[in-house]
Amino acid sequence: MTSHQGLSAGRKPRILVVDDHPLMREGLLQLLSGETDFTVCGEADGAASALAAVERLAPDMVVLDLTLGRDDGMEVVRQLREQHPAVRILVLSMHDEMLYAERLIAMGAHGYVMKQEKAEVLLGALRKVAAGEHFLSAAVGSRLFGKLARQRERSVVRAGAADRLTEREHAVLRAVARGLGTQEIAAELGMSAKTVDSHRRNMREKLGLDSPGDLVRYAVRWSEDTH
Repeated sequence: MTSHQGLSAGRKPRILVVDDHPLMREGLLQLLSGETDFTVCGEADGAASALAAVERLAPDMVVLDLTLGRDDGMEVVRQLREQHPAVRILVLSMHDEMLYAERLIAMGAHGYVMKQEKAEVLLGALRKVAAGEHFLSAAVGSRLFGKLARQRERSVVRAGAADRLTEREHAVLRAVARGLGTQEIAAELGMSAKTVDSHRRNMREKLGLDSPGDLVRYAVRWSEDTH
């Protein structure tokens, strides 16, 4: 999974280590300092110090412990993505990858490594992330790709279902995509509000959608795909 380009050829990634346990942090620093293709630029022991260090040191990558005492590592990921989107984030955690990895990747982290893994796994993950890729274990990566594939299949099925809509229903769907409400659609298309609501119900049934909110989201995606 590649979403960011790697660093410039020949330039060592500058890494900030964030962990609230001094022994763990020291071990990471020693491990990384022994590698010739990385440069450790700093360390931090909590959310505030981590964000301040990123601002001050401008690292290329952050190795982030998910559990930072009273601080929330997920919140650090969110703030880093908002404030420093170019920084690559590798989460290091004692928690089972199946519990958090997918959510963290969706939030913008670039990889997840459990603390129980061997040192070479962590180093390999760092090199993949530095190269602009994502890192997950084979098991979680397979599950995530499978989920994405199923989502694409459902999207295709629903896109094809739009072909079954009548011309009038397509007109209502386009109006829904523009954010118009029932009364506005009725006035624009010259029909009663009751008829508009009937079209909405019929479209949800044809498209396999459960709620009015689902119809709005579908209408927006359908409009984007067809224009």
